[in-house]
Amino acid sequence: MPAQTPIPTSTTAATSSNQTAQILHLALLRRKDVEIRTALSRSRIYDLMRRGEFPLPVRLGSMSVAWASNEIDAWIAERLLNREVK
Repeated sequence: MPAQTPIPTSTTAATSSNQTAQILHLALLRRKDVEIRTALSRSRIYDLMRRGEFPLPVRLGSMSVAWASNEIDAWIAERLLNREVK
């Protein structure tokens, strides 16, 4: 008979439920999608990443990466909030 996993407490269940809900609203964007969404070139994206000014990707496999859509959206929102009005 397999071992039973403990039933989470209400606090743990609520935290886990909130984290799951947040994760379900996320999408992963491939590089081409990030380029389109940000209007940046591939080289500019990687340059900004090296400088710590752009979200880092998530490794999907040995030769593929993607970016969390919420991090890209937050990066875009920050640019919009900090733009100069002339």
